[in-house]
Amino acid sequence: MTPGLALFYGGMGRSKSVLNMLMMNFATIAVVSVLWVAYGYSLAFTTDNFHGLIGGSDAYGLRGTFEALTGAEGDKIPVLAFSSFQLMFAIITPALISGAVADRIKFRSWLIFVAVWTTVVYFPVAHWVFFFDAGNGGWIADGLKAFDFAGGTAVHVNAGAAGLALALVLGKRVGWPKEKFKPHNLPMVLLGAGLLWFGWFGFNAGSALAANGLAAIAFVNTQVATGAALLGWIIVEWLRDGKPTTLGGASGAVAGLVAITPACATIEPLGAIALGLIAGAVCALAVGLKYRFGFDDALDVVGVHLVGGATGALLIGLLAAPFIPGTGGVAGLLYGGGFAQLGRQALAVVAVGVYSFVMAYLIAWVIKKTVGIRVSAEDEVEGLDTAEHAESAYDFAPTSGSGGAFALAGVGATKPGPDEVGPGPDKPKTEQVTEKVAG
Repeated sequence: MTPGLALFYGGMGRSKSVLNMLMMNFATIAVVSVLWVAYGYSLAFTTDNFHGLIGGSDAYGLRGTFEALTGAEGDKIPVLAFSSFQLMFAIITPALISGAVADRIKFRSWLIFVAVWTTVVYFPVAHWVFFFDAGNGGWIADGLKAFDFAGGTAVHVNAGAAGLALALVLGKRVGWPKEKFKPHNLPMVLLGAGLLWFGWFGFNAGSALAANGLAAIAFVNTQVATGAALLGWIIVEWLRDGKPTTLGGASGAVAGLVAITPACATIEPLGAIALGLIAGAVCALAVGLKYRFGFDDALDVVGVHLVGGATGALLIGLLAAPFIPGTGGVAGLLYGGGFAQLGRQALAVVAVGVYSFVMAYLIAWVIKKTVGIRVSAEDEVEGLDTAEHAESAYDFAPTSGSGGAFALAGVGATKPGPDEVGPGPDKPKTEQVTEKVAG
């Protein structure tokens, strides 16, 4: 999913910084994997020591997990397998933040932010939301009893709030909002969205930790909610702008995936369709908030992940069906359950969002005041691929040969002049090439 996210974000950005976006995501995989084994799993998923706030040190280095089993009776799996599965959540959550800060953050500062934020925000929040152990579990999971099956609050609200904070500390890109920052490669965006859609079945249905009825309902709900959200987004575009766009379709699908994540095991398929339609429409409208309030969320992390995650989590309070396995018999407002579950969901969303925003803002501010967090204006205009990595994703230079000039996707291609097509009558081709390189 994270390489899919890298392609999704990379295509949405500018051609001169696409490698930087890909690298930010791939490097996140590396950083979080190491931290997870060292202490992350232990802080998130061992017996609570601080009133539901964080785990202990029992599994530092994954000690004690090699032979242990976890899960429901009859569906036991190795703890090491569970740890590996949860690592994927830990990786993609900070990776999601990268879209908010495209084109302007120093690569080394990004690595520092990921390491610190994952340690002080994601690991504790994962404990709050995902660690179920009666009397010793996370305060949201066992104490508050708010539903979040696969990470609407722990992943998406968490990342969206942090993305907003980081964007505020970094400030606006050069030229934003007057200059148009259009996606440079829409096929790449759709490819990334497709990989995310496919991977999300593992994300949601896999959270059942077994091939059972809970996994089946999560799988079906993930599919129909995503399709409905895609329709909801492009309907908004149709009514507002006159035409549906491929970018809107891809963004709508991701919004649906985000929104169904917390709710996939607590609502019935008809409820999932309603949730998807609502989330797609709401997120399509929410991406415009950055222009109204003046924060430069480059690739709409706030509009899709913060708003989408909150929408899905809150709609559980309305649509939770008591006959669905994941609810444990709890009913939402529309199923006669009253406002109690809606209140629990709202408290979870606010608590995670506020904690993540405040901590991300402080971490980014400290980085800004110490090692610096933003590239220079000159490097930003030049592009982060060259400035940060000494590379370029695309070679737009014309090439010699009978076929004329060639450029990827046709971008930047120019008609070759007479001296660019091939060797002239007086000089061998090798000498011409040598002179061009020297020049």
